[in-house]
Amino acid sequence: MARIGTQHIDEKRETRVSDQSLDIRWQWLILIGIAGYLLYLLAPVLMPFVAAALFAYLGDPLVDRLERWMSRSFAVSLVFFVMLVAVVAILLVLVPFIERQIGNFLGQLPNWIEWFQNTAKPWLEQHFGISPDVLDTQRLIEVLQEHWKEAGGIAAAVLTRVSKSGLTLVGWMLNIVMIPVVAFYLLRDWDILVERIHALVPRSIEPTVVMLSRESDVVLGAFLRGQLSVMVVLGILYAVGLWAVGLSVGPLIGMIAGLISFVPYLGAITGVFMAVIAALVQYQDLTHVLLVLMVFGIGQTLEGYVLVPKLVGDKIGLHPVAVIFAVLAGGELFGFLGVLLALPVASVVMVLLRYAHERYTASKLYQSQDEPMIVLPGEEPATTPAGVIVTDQVPSNGP
Repeated sequence: MARIGTQHIDEKRETRVSDQSLDIRWQWLILIGIAGYLLYLLAPVLMPFVAAALFAYLGDPLVDRLERWMSRSFAVSLVFFVMLVAVVAILLVLVPFIERQIGNFLGQLPNWIEWFQNTAKPWLEQHFGISPDVLDTQRLIEVLQEHWKEAGGIAAAVLTRVSKSGLTLVGWMLNIVMIPVVAFYLLRDWDILVERIHALVPRSIEPTVVMLSRESDVVLGAFLRGQLSVMVVLGILYAVGLWAVGLSVGPLIGMIAGLISFVPYLGAITGVFMAVIAALVQYQDLTHVLLVLMVFGIGQTLEGYVLVPKLVGDKIGLHPVAVIFAVLAGGELFGFLGVLLALPVASVVMVLLRYAHERYTASKLYQSQDEPMIVLPGEEPATTPAGVIVTDQVPSNGP
């Protein structure tokens, strides 16, 4: 009797612990739901803070290294100054260059349309029976040229739209000013913020949270520092290579191919398609087409065997379809903020799913040795614990 009473007490204790763990899980789900809803509501004003946090995250490892020789405040000031000068220099050089490239492209657009009408269209009709008459190419040229003349360039177009609303202009200026200010303070206090967040984690789940946080940091670091470096290197490589081939719009095509190379093969496919058309329109021979293919072949080889293994590694592991879905879903839910956070969040979600998969494969649900619940045709039916015999026969409705 004493043994039975002890077993009963143990069962009640286990039931109580299970109910408490279930309550804690519901509390976490509620907190996550509330945080997601607040993020959705505050998405329009969070963009500068998220951008500043990304800059702080990128600069923190360098600041930690410089702390060996100087104080953190001085190291933060030095890294922040270098990052600010680099961003300003890139904008001052890149924006006018892109504007000139787009102007060059629009100037050559009539040649592209003429090539399409006189060369590509007859070839498509002859070999595939396709008649692409749905496009009013002449109207397309007129609209683009009118827009370009009215805007007077990319910077003028943006300034014209923004200046229509005084509040919009003020909001843009505030965001531009807030990003470096917030980034500086986040970078200075990054280690303190991490320690305080760590102190708030419940002790019961602290080891698991620390493990997942470290794995997420590795994945995020590989993406933000590695994948962005790959994109920049590929953009420069494609731009210089296509410029060396002799394409007048080669640098623009190369930069576009590099920027969208975060989706595997998408950047190369898009770049090859645009560059081949540009080579056919400009030179109308196969030699430059082969040179274009050579440029992208070298770029893909370097990406697969040098850049990705050295800069990214195999830590991200996101499927191309998952990458595309993350970007589209983030943009649909949270606008530009969602696009900015899509791949970092997807990387962290991948770490959580990997952990959930490990827990599932180690659970009793997966490793259960009970009798099968479903009996295949030709096997003996087994009696379940409830006393029900499972077969594949359908009961008849009578004669």
